[in-house]
Amino acid sequence: MLSALKKSLKSNPSYHDIQTNILAGLTVGVIALPLSMALAIASGTPPQHGLYTAIIAGIVIALTGGSKVNISGPTAAFVVVLLPIVQEFGIGGLLLSGFMAGLILIIMGISKLGKFIEIVPYPVIIGFTAGIGVVIATFQIKDFLGLDIASMDGHYLDKLAFIFHAIPTINWQETLIGGLTLVILLAWPRVRSKIPGHLVALFFGSIIALLLSYFIQDFSVATIGSRFHYEINGISGNGIPAILPTFEWPWNLPGGDGKPIGLSFELVRLLLPSAITIAILGSLESLLCATVADGMSGKKHNPNDELIGQGIGNMITPLFGGLPATAAIARTTANIKAGGSLPLASVVHSLFILIAILALSPLLFYLPMASMAALLLVVAWNMSEVRHFVRTVKIAPKDDVLVLILCFLLTIFFDMTIAVAVGMGLAAMLFIRRSVSLAETTEIESNHDAYNLPDKIAVYDINGPLFFGSAQKALKTISTVTPDIQVVILDMSKVTMLDMSAIIAMESMAETLSNKNMGLIINNLQPRMILKLRRANIRKKSGKIAFSRSLADGFVLANKML
Repeated sequence: MLSALKKSLKSNPSYHDIQTNILAGLTVGVIALPLSMALAIASGTPPQHGLYTAIIAGIVIALTGGSKVNISGPTAAFVVVLLPIVQEFGIGGLLLSGFMAGLILIIMGISKLGKFIEIVPYPVIIGFTAGIGVVIATFQIKDFLGLDIASMDGHYLDKLAFIFHAIPTINWQETLIGGLTLVILLAWPRVRSKIPGHLVALFFGSIIALLLSYFIQDFSVATIGSRFHYEINGISGNGIPAILPTFEWPWNLPGGDGKPIGLSFELVRLLLPSAITIAILGSLESLLCATVADGMSGKKHNPNDELIGQGIGNMITPLFGGLPATAAIARTTANIKAGGSLPLASVVHSLFILIAILALSPLLFYLPMASMAALLLVVAWNMSEVRHFVRTVKIAPKDDVLVLILCFLLTIFFDMTIAVAVGMGLAAMLFIRRSVSLAETTEIESNHDAYNLPDKIAVYDINGPLFFGSAQKALKTISTVTPDIQVVILDMSKVTMLDMSAIIAMESMAETLSNKNMGLIINNLQPRMILKLRRANIRKKSGKIAFSRSLADGFVLANKML
């Protein structure tokens, strides 16, 4: 479990490597600071919880995970999962769910499921990530336009109805600040500056809001300071508390009713589906991020160690007020481009955010909520992968397009758990259907003349994998041979798989041929599959069943049976 930590400590970096990774960590820290706050707000929690996540998870997962360059913290993918938990179970229920998800991730890593997670079909991933992007963007309309909506509870269509009915309450002041921030966010990449665009956009959004409120008497916008209030250890205030993350058991924190949520079997049972969802999504996001990072950095991650590291991080982070965390592709990409090659970069990024909490809390007070909403709109757009979505619809087979659209719609109108489950199930069914079509049995006619075979010998060529979906189809033809045939030769040189359903089908076919006094010769089947047949009592029987290594040997055995 601690192998990744030992590797990190024994990497023996040079002075240049250390210097480069410190600078990369500072770069990523500047990017992660506002994003962490924005994602916490989008998840229904005060912004400091996003910062705590980046601090704790960024350090712990970097030192215990299976990737040297991944940067972990709060991500947009979790927003649609975390928000309903907060609304029903409060911050206490959310952190307990994250703790349980961490335990599940460790079990997944120990069970070596890392490689299994990597085989999730591309249309499923694009479908649910695009759906998450749409949902996140929808949630930001309220703050971006300054709509007067008391509550955004309910399903997606309920939220759309709330937004539609609140359109007449648009606040021009909030819309102006949000719009200016959005314009800067979209235009800044063309400047080609090394300064992150969202920092520039949030800075100007805050400055413009302050100047307008100074010169225009009635001008006022909601900010982090006016929206959020904290009370910790007898200290109360607005905005973000300038104190270090403190240890607290999740079950001592408020639930949905504002009282300590407690710990009980019933609560664990209610939160288990959410914890499983967080674990699955976290594993997908982390391993996808690690795979992308491998391609950029030339390094190789260990998927099972990465799952264990993510699990350890997600068990420790909630104890200090942090949200569920996973590897973030955008921050990891920025880390690699800045020269990050060691876990040190992630540790520095976390320490930068820690220092920022202590030193910059008074300034973070003035960040407009409309500007944060604009930032999340851009995050949602980038996450939706519109270009890849449209390209997949245009060029993918119809079956894959069906999976993509279904996952997309289920994510929006139901939830991500249902979307991934149905998408994976449908993708598996389509895979089975395609595999079944690959398995076929054809009768070989030409060999009779070439080898001077009598008409009483039938030769069949079986191709492809024989499993529960294809075995009956492939062997059905053989069981209905004409009574004139006395020996059947099965050329199984191209059979790549034999499961229990196929073994039962083979056993049934052998019994049928035996009852008809027909001999059976199995040619060139791989030794490991022959062993499976022998365990099922399909073994060599004089005059009944034989095994050959080539068709020529099979023909000799067939003539002897006659």
